[in-house]
Amino acid sequence: MKPLKTVPSKRSDKKERELQVLLGLVDLYIKTGSAVGSTTLREKGFQSLSSATIRNYFVILEKQGYLEQQHSSAGRLPTAAAFELYAQANLSYDKVPPSIEKSLASLREGSKHEVSRFLQRSAELLSEESGFAVFLSAPRFDHDVIIDIKLIGIDLYRCLCVLVTDFGMIKTEVLHTEEKLTTFALKRIESYFHWRLTGCDEPTNLNDMELELAQRFYNEVMVRYIVGYSNFSDEDLYWTGFSQLLEQPEFSDALSVASGLALFENPSSMRHLLRDCSSSNQLKYWIGDKLKPFSPASKHCAVLAIPYCINQSPVGAVGILGPMRMPYRDLFATLRRFSQNISEALTRDIYKFKIEYRPAESGSLYLQKEESTLIQSSEPMLLEDKRQ
Repeated sequence: MKPLKTVPSKRSDKKERELQVLLGLVDLYIKTGSAVGSTTLREKGFQSLSSATIRNYFVILEKQGYLEQQHSSAGRLPTAAAFELYAQANLSYDKVPPSIEKSLASLREGSKHEVSRFLQRSAELLSEESGFAVFLSAPRFDHDVIIDIKLIGIDLYRCLCVLVTDFGMIKTEVLHTEEKLTTFALKRIESYFHWRLTGCDEPTNLNDMELELAQRFYNEVMVRYIVGYSNFSDEDLYWTGFSQLLEQPEFSDALSVASGLALFENPSSMRHLLRDCSSSNQLKYWIGDKLKPFSPASKHCAVLAIPYCINQSPVGAVGILGPMRMPYRDLFATLRRFSQNISEALTRDIYKFKIEYRPAESGSLYLQKEESTLIQSSEPMLLEDKRQ
């Protein structure tokens, strides 16, 4: 594909007009979602050019691989290469729409020590304001404590155990037993968990079977949690906004939605993409075939991503996924402001509340000395509620 030169001092007037016609067409297509004809484009800011001249530029740009035409009487559509050129031309745009600016300003308030909840809420806000799916990677925030454990019956022999931490993390485990689990038994076992976490209100209404089961369940979920907490080889991920994609015309059927969300079926690909962005420490984009290394099925989509920092050092990245027809200019500005605001909030809260964090490291094992004493004691153990 023959590239368009982008250095103004070396571009001929014809090449300059050629580029402006292409950028104008892409901009109009992003706004309307319809193929663009020469007359339509002329009426939208190119009155100095005749329709015939614009059609000639269309032919040239089509030969260069930047435009395509569905049939001879139709207008032109931009290709992935055209979207890439448009994105590059608008990469430095930094004017955030006023309504979004006001909404994102709330992120600077942070969320005190509830870091995980803050990141999830931030991702949801970005998805709402952008209208696209959002995914975010994060380091592991240490010195977290479990503040609650809930049990939800699945059937008579299985239950779902939900662990809630002080930083807002939620972990789930499925537990099995050969004994039948009634709703009342689960509530009594929950009261045992509460006692083990806080040291308060020791239950006296458990029978021998329930007490043995409560001890075993407690030990099991704690060991599982500690293993996951100590071994941190992959960044934590948050994602949201899948329903936002259904509002886009490009995702009007089940097949297009499935292909668009294929990236989210592979967390390792999501992490790889966000890690690439974070390590470069700059805003990046992947359009069309550039997404193939991460998700071959998402070749009709685009991802924009930007790192965020703690104390000016990148610790994670946030990405927006949508169709190739996205308002790149506004999204670039929105992502920059989003990154600035959560970086400011995290840097302040991390130091204010003395929260430590660590990046993902393959084969790493993190276990503090006081966390090595485990299980059999009736005293509260690792990662329990230490705020009493």
